[in-house]
Amino acid sequence: MIPYFLFLSPALILMVWAQWKIKTAYHRGLRIPARLSGAAAARYILDQASLHDVDVEESRGMMSDHYDPRDQVLRLSHDVYHQSTATSVGIAAHEAGHALQDAEGYAPLVVRNAAVGFAQVGAGLFSLLFLGGLVMFFVAPQLGIALLGLAIGAYALVTLFQVINLPVEIDASRRARRILNEYQIVDEEGAVVVDDVLNAAAWKYVAAAIHSILYLIYLVSIVLN
Repeated sequence: MIPYFLFLSPALILMVWAQWKIKTAYHRGLRIPARLSGAAAARYILDQASLHDVDVEESRGMMSDHYDPRDQVLRLSHDVYHQSTATSVGIAAHEAGHALQDAEGYAPLVVRNAAVGFAQVGAGLFSLLFLGGLVMFFVAPQLGIALLGLAIGAYALVTLFQVINLPVEIDASRRARRILNEYQIVDEEGAVVVDDVLNAAAWKYVAAAIHSILYLIYLVSIVLN
């Protein structure tokens, strides 16, 4: 059987590279000024789309930026919320893009939101089922194989979520680029940096999806062997 790290090395290398790209682009963008702060940019974008009921709040922790469709709230980390930089408005516009997706019923987002609960359950059950299956295999092989099969099914839900998440994130970044240019929130130099930040973030999601797919294949190969 191919060793774990060798089998998953393409995804692991891509994940490390994506994290490096994100960090580099993020800090580079902090040096490029923008016309608005992240919070002001998000509020402006939402208001232009008549999404006045969506609040913009500050959240704790670095890179904790997200849109919560349940509470209709766009939450931005401290630096993104307060700073007027290309990085801040790029991230804010991306998260506002999710709010726009939600408002128009963007199909991949609807599917992703529906899959979140299943993915969380799958992630929680996977380790217990897999470890239980390995132990039981030496005591009651049939039961052990059944538990391992259930573990693979649980992880398949996580993988499915990662794959569904890709078009959602890529579309939100596409919207962010268009909006920032259309409303002239960044200049030409800022637009280039925003592209770098959003592209780097997109590669992170690609790497996560590839890792999940390869790990799922690796799990299946363990059971078959």
